[in-house]
Amino acid sequence: MESNTLFVVDDAGNEIEMEVLFTFENEENTHKYVLYFNPEDESGEVFASIYDDEGNLTPIENEEEWALVEEVFGAFINEEEEKVS
Repeated sequence: MESNTLFVVDDAGNEIEMEVLFTFENEENTHKYVLYFNPEDESGEVFASIYDDEGNLTPIENEEEWALVEEVFGAFINEEEEKVS
């Protein structure tokens, strides 16, 4: 994913510009993941999806993949906290 932003469509059909937090690829299942957030939403909620070479997003539906994403996100947060300390 080459851009720092992407667009998602919410349940009401509105297109929302999201900011990419980071991407990573899992060599075992060859999936590419993107973690992103809405910079205008103060809740700080982070979203994750699988993406392909064309930038199409696919929901993560597998519990094992969610566990992987959560583990990588946790490592990212720890690394960012260490930079601030």
